[in-house]
Order: sequence, then structure tokens, then C-alpha cells
Amino acid sequence: MKNRIFSIVSLLIVTFLPTACEDFLDKPPQGSLTQTSFPITAQDALLAVNAVYNALREPNFNSGLFPLMDIMSDDANKGSNPDDQSATIGPFDRFQHIKTEGAILRWWNTLYLAVRRANVVIEKVPLINMDPVLRDRYVGEAKFLRAFFYFDLVRAWGGVPKLVTTAPQVLPRSSAEEIYDLIIDDLLFAISALPEKSAYGASDLGRATKGAAKALLAKVYLFRAGLIPATQQQDFTSAATYALEVINSLEYDLEPDFDNANSVLGEHGIESVFEVASFGEEGISNGGNQYGNVQAVRGTPNRGWGFNRPTKNLRDAFEAGDPRLESTVIFLGEVLDGVTIIGDGATPDLLVDSHGQEEIECYNQKVWTPGNNVPPSFSHNRRFIRFSDVLLMAAEALNEIDNPTEALTHLNRVRARAREGNGLILPDITTTDKNLLRDIILQERRVELALEGHRFWDLVRTNKATAVLGPLGFIAGKHELLPIPQTEIDISQGALDQNPGWD
Repeated sequence: MKNRIFSIVSLLIVTFLPTACEDFLDKPPQGSLTQTSFPITAQDALLAVNAVYNALREPNFNSGLFPLMDIMSDDANKGSNPDDQSATIGPFDRFQHIKTEGAILRWWNTLYLAVRRANVVIEKVPLINMDPVLRDRYVGEAKFLRAFFYFDLVRAWGGVPKLVTTAPQVLPRSSAEEIYDLIIDDLLFAISALPEKSAYGASDLGRATKGAAKALLAKVYLFRAGLIPATQQQDFTSAATYALEVINSLEYDLEPDFDNANSVLGEHGIESVFEVASFGEEGISNGGNQYGNVQAVRGTPNRGWGFNRPTKNLRDAFEAGDPRLESTVIFLGEVLDGVTIIGDGATPDLLVDSHGQEEIECYNQKVWTPGNNVPPSFSHNRRFIRFSDVLLMAAEALNEIDNPTEALTHLNRVRARAREGNGLILPDITTTDKNLLRDIILQERRVELALEGHRFWDLVRTNKATAVLGPLGFIAGKHELLPIPQTEIDISQGALDQNPGWD
């Protein structure tokens, strides 16, 4: 069941403009309320927590509207036609983006808007006289989401201002370590307060769960392990612990058909650990999410803008016969749900792209939704965490703490699903050599999770970004992080400083 999100109530709390879900809550607009009068009831608490979720469907929540993390990786080019956004998004393809680029500012602002919404729940809801279990759950949902938002912030910018109250304030940057501590504390609370996925009814699909909090915590520890040597082994151990708890909960499994891991048929399904729902209507107020539309097929059928074009490098990364290639890339001439993909005449194939690679018109199939016009492309449910991701996180962490045998179990589970019963392809991995297995798991993450926004982060945290992305323009010591938006530095009156290499 889809969870449609509508504007419900305007709050004069900094920039807090909450909205809510129809399945979470189906109520007409309630008017404007002040900080002193909201939230004060159990119904207000529900409105406030639903508003935090709605930030996930803000168009600019998705890295400023465009899939920058894929475009900056070796998995994708800018896409669309050559002229579309060539001066603004094109530079990310070549690591020539600048500190005044609008997408960076939009992403930063949207993440902090989301943090402010979460802070309203965390600060105000505990004061409400209501069912204590439900009250703690609401706070747990908000803390999960705040951790989710701050994880994007710390990965993208490193140390950032730590905003944990509703009070307007200009803050200096906290260290990355302080932000990670906040994220971990929020997720530990969420784990203690949230139910398992199976405990929610159909009207609450998409809410944060105990499993989602554990999976995100495993991801946080795995990312931090690659960046902070002092806590590396402890972090790998913690990542393995929480990933295995998700696996052993038996709340999740792999979809039998890889196609359904991201398709409409797998929405809120067995493989979905955390996703955001949407409806096939343009505009956030109508329940739509532009994430899929920005990447959807351009031309005929007219589904969207056509950004995030899979590279030849990615297409060649799949092993011979791997069915996931056809499930990941839309090629011209394909027929999907009865619709023939003809493409865009203004999007020519190129013998070489700006990286010296062949570029052909093709699209991200993982955001495909049935239809032959624009509105249905807004209905893609973005999967932020899938169970296959959890299995591969467990495999990676276990290998790093010298348990390759168990690591192989989880790695080969992913490969077994991918081969679709064909014993002639994707054989089980058998090596227990730590270095070899490390690279194999990273490669498996690439093809399993391609075009889902993971590849750039994976290359940075495993210290492989320079080797892999250097030929594309990546500069070590600079491009691991985005520049702090120059506008934010200007208005901070000296409180914020710039990241290395961006002055």
C-alpha cells in the first residue's frame, strides 16, 4: 500500500513546514499554529512525526534534485541531452563543480529543514500527556530520521553544525566524530523504541523500524571504519553485529526476482528495509516524488528528464550472463510493461564521452514505473536500504574481522538470487583471502546496488576513490567531500569554515 503524503499543517517554528501521510494520517488542513501551541496533543504528535517523513520526498532531498552521488561515480554520466544542465550538473561528472553550485546549497538546506522537523518531535513530543509507548515510538522515529539526515550531511560535508534544538541559532561546525556520536546515540534510542516491521499494520507501512535502525547503524559503523583508523576494528565488529541482528531477525529476505527489489511489485516487500513511498502525480503536495522522474526515460515515451545515464564502465562490470544488467539498464528498443523504449532524438550516442569512454543512450531501469507519460514516473518508491545491502555489509564487516567463511555465506546468498537458478553463471565465491575477498565484495556491491546512490560513498570509505575516479578528475584530499555552500559561509558571520581544497 502506498503512503501518500499531503500538506497538513503550517508551523511557525523556524522553517518548519510539516506535511503528513494519508495512510499515516488522512486529515484536512488544520491552519497555522505557533511554536507555543504545537505540538500539545497526541494528534499533534502524529502530525509532527509525519512531517519529518515528508522531507524524504522533497525534490531537493535527493542531493539537490539530481543523483549527484551516481554522477560523480564511475557508474553514471550526467545523462539527459548534452545541453540540459550542462553548466550546472555537467561539472559534477568531471569533478569540476564549484562551491556556489545551486544543487549543493539546495541539498544542504533541505537536510537541515528535515533536521529541524525532527527536532520538533524530539524536543516537544516527550512533554505531551499521551500513551508512553506510542510517545517513545514517535521520538524513536524522529531520532532515526534525524540520524538518517545527519548521515548524509557528515558523508557529504564532514563536520557540520550540530543542530539539536528548535531554537534558531548560528552554529560553528562540529567535528565529524561529534556528528557520528550523535548519529549513533540517536540510532541506539531508535532501536530501543521502535517495533519490528511485522508489528506495523498496512496503514503504517514505511515507518522506521527496529530493523531499519540496526541496518542504518551497521552502515554508519562501516562508513566510519574506513575513515577513522583509531576505531576501525571496533567499528567493523559493530557493523557485523548489527547487520547480523537484522539478518537473524528473519523480518527480511531477498525478493525471488531481482527485478522486484526496486519495482512496483516489491514495494514495502520482504527485501525493503527502509523506503519512501510516493504516488504517480506531479508535485509533493499530490504525493509525488521527483526522484524517479529526474532519471526516467526521455523522449518516447516521455517519462522524465533522462539524467543518470549508466556508463559503459558499469555495463562492462557485470559478469557474463548476469541477469542484473538487464534489470539495471534500459536499452533503446526494449519493451517494458508493453511500452517500447524509443528514446530522445536530441540525446545522441557518442563514440567517446568526456572521460574517453563510449556513451550510448540508456537509462536507469531501477526507477522505472509502468506508464507512457510523465505522472506515473513520480510514483517510484525509493529504497534507501535493501536487505541485499545488509547481507553485503555483513559480508564486508565479517571479512574485515577475519571471519571469511561466514562472510562468504552472505555474499553467496546475494549471488544465488542474482543467478535466477542458472547454475552456469555467477558461481559461488570460495576464496578466503582477505584482500581478494574485500575487492570481490566491493565489486558485488557495485553490480547489486548500481545506480542506487551507493557507489561513490563506497569508493570513498574504502579509500579507492583516487584510483578509480582519478582518471575522471577526482582529486585526493578535496573531492571526498563537497564544498560547504558558499552562501552558508557568507551568512554565518565567520562561524563556518570551508572544506580543504575549496577555498
